Amino acid sequence: MLTLTCPYCGIRAEETELAPGGEAHLKRIGPAGSDEDFEAYMFARANPKGVHFERWRHAYGCGKWFLAARDTATLQVYATYKAQTPAPTDEVIAAITAARPDWTPAK
Repeated sequence: MLTLTCPYCGIRAEETELAPGGEAHLKRIGPAGSDEDFEAYMFARANPKGVHFERWRHAYGCGKWFLAARDTATLQVYATYKAQTPAPTDEVIAAITAARPDWTPAK
């Protein structure tokens, strides 16, 4: 079972206590964006096997949204961090590369 630690309240919660929110760090499309850009934002996801950045909500706890870096194949959690973080921090990247030296961040 997937277990994540909420970075706000510090409680280690199983996935049944959390609500998934999809892929993290997506660039939102504003009014000036094209229909193709908006369609890609709404529906196109890479869905990689391996390292993935996701949004989660501590539904049965503090109720706050947070982000998690985890491996979709092994369920290994590399880090959880606050939702206001615009991109994975150096600490998150270091935690991933320590466990997966072959991994490189997508640009």
